Amino acid sequence: MNEQSPSRRGIDWRLLAAIFAVAVAILVVRTLMGRAGQPFFPDTDDAMRMVMVRDFLGGQNWYDLVAHRLNTPWGAELHWSRLVDLPLALLVMAFTPLLGPDMALVGAGYVWPMALLGVLLVISAGLAQRLVGPEGVLPALVLPVLSPAILAEFTPGRVDHHNVVIVLTLAMAWAAVESVRRPRAGMVCGLLAATALAIATESLPAIAAAILALGLLWVAEPIHARAMRGFGLAFGLGAMGHLALFRPPWRWLEPACDVISPVYVGVALVVALTFTLASLIPTPRAAWQRLALLAVLGGLGLGLILALYPQCLGGPYGALDPWLQSHWIAGIVEARPWLSTLVELPAYAIAVGVPALLAALVVIVRLARVKEGRAEWAVLLVFLLATALVMLTQVRGARLAIMPAMPAAAWLIVRLRQRYLAGARLGNALALMLGWLAFSGVVLSLLVTGITLLAPGEKPASQAENAGKEACLVAGAFTDLAALPPERIMTPIDLGAHLMLYTPHEVVSAPYHRNQQGVRDTFRFFNEPIATARAILAERGIGLVVLCPGMAEVRGLPDRAPDSFAALYAAGTLPDWLEDVSLPGSALRIFAVLPGY
Repeated sequence: MNEQSPSRRGIDWRLLAAIFAVAVAILVVRTLMGRAGQPFFPDTDDAMRMVMVRDFLGGQNWYDLVAHRLNTPWGAELHWSRLVDLPLALLVMAFTPLLGPDMALVGAGYVWPMALLGVLLVISAGLAQRLVGPEGVLPALVLPVLSPAILAEFTPGRVDHHNVVIVLTLAMAWAAVESVRRPRAGMVCGLLAATALAIATESLPAIAAAILALGLLWVAEPIHARAMRGFGLAFGLGAMGHLALFRPPWRWLEPACDVISPVYVGVALVVALTFTLASLIPTPRAAWQRLALLAVLGGLGLGLILALYPQCLGGPYGALDPWLQSHWIAGIVEARPWLSTLVELPAYAIAVGVPALLAALVVIVRLARVKEGRAEWAVLLVFLLATALVMLTQVRGARLAIMPAMPAAAWLIVRLRQRYLAGARLGNALALMLGWLAFSGVVLSLLVTGITLLAPGEKPASQAENAGKEACLVAGAFTDLAALPPERIMTPIDLGAHLMLYTPHEVVSAPYHRNQQGVRDTFRFFNEPIATARAILAERGIGLVVLCPGMAEVRGLPDRAPDSFAALYAAGTLPDWLEDVSLPGSALRIFAVLPGY
């Protein structure tokens, strides 16, 4: 199979602008009409992000990442980066004189994910142009907006860091591919890796892919020594710079496994030292010798880091209360393996899993059959395999695997189109159609959903449950609470962030592992004997209990105590010291904690 080198002609910006405009229009219309009556900030992370942005604008110090109204009355430090807060804060500041403080949050919630989507499409088009040629740009622009994972992370109101990490992952893949011909791109890749590390540890698989890709390029061909060295130095120095931005000087040596810290900066410096030494000393002749050299140097350095910080062997959640790991984290659907999700959420699992896995297969076939551009495609394969492996372990990794799959999808579609144009037969036409279909996640999702609905058996009740939860998270549900003087409130875990966003009150918990004290007390309040619940309220000075009946905590755990809050609430026999002050028609149930009982 012969293949010409991809054209160096520039991207068709008119095509890109047209597809971006259509995507924005669809997302905005879907938000205004299809999601009418649903919360604008759909996820607790989105709401909590805007809480942090509002506190930052209110004068909270850059280095102060404590959510002071969480884990009341003590507060809880989060593991988030100000690098995402800053652009959102600037947007809110710009919109406030025009829209007012509340609608300014909404304005920022529209502009930020749309701007990131534009950047993502530019990088996707550039990577497809680089690997496939001009014909590959169209599928590389269309297919991302046909992916449920991308639509979910770039829709209006999605302001958490996940979409930023998706952009940085694709940018790292582009820079790594580009470094094959332009060694300076290795430095760009290193800086992107350091920035991704500073924003979220969920980017670690993509960072690992970049490290492997640049190292293996040198192992295969020593002429890539400059790119490898540039990546290592930029990664190490960039990580140090980001640590200085994230922590004040007196906390630079404070270890942590869930944020950028000496642990990860140490790893970055090991990479920098390993790549620099390997590129400067006399180069071993055999590839296996070069690989062994990197393995020995890197292994010694990583061994030292693990000896200094053994607690991080358990990962970012290693320090979490084992009870919470088994009763809370284990119940998060997106943290489960992809194969498990095939049973629970088959439409989503297939829509995001098939494109990623098929793309890896396509790249392997291309590497075997086409000699041109093998180094670049091998780099892409490293990113695909790393992110797909994470997806198989935890299905939420699919959001990182989708975009590296786009060049492979574009290459396959272009090849099938060339075959069809060479012979317009029915078989070739069907093959081309199937090529588009296999990577069109939304279409796959609709097909699987239709099959599921037609199949016999009990249908899941998750949609009704979600509708009950969403009614509690819209801004209007908090209007009456917002009018009350600041109070300390016990809520279900998934209600806390939105309550802080729309009211001046303090809450015990929101779903963040660094607030494990608040999360654990919330589970205890709902599931342990009512005397224990009363003691928790007294210790924290809680004045109100606010419930969303559709949330899981209200129903309690299977092993809840017979006289737990959850059991008594279900039976309608709550104690007299809880007075129901709920307003008719409200989605929330509000109980005043009466003193003197």
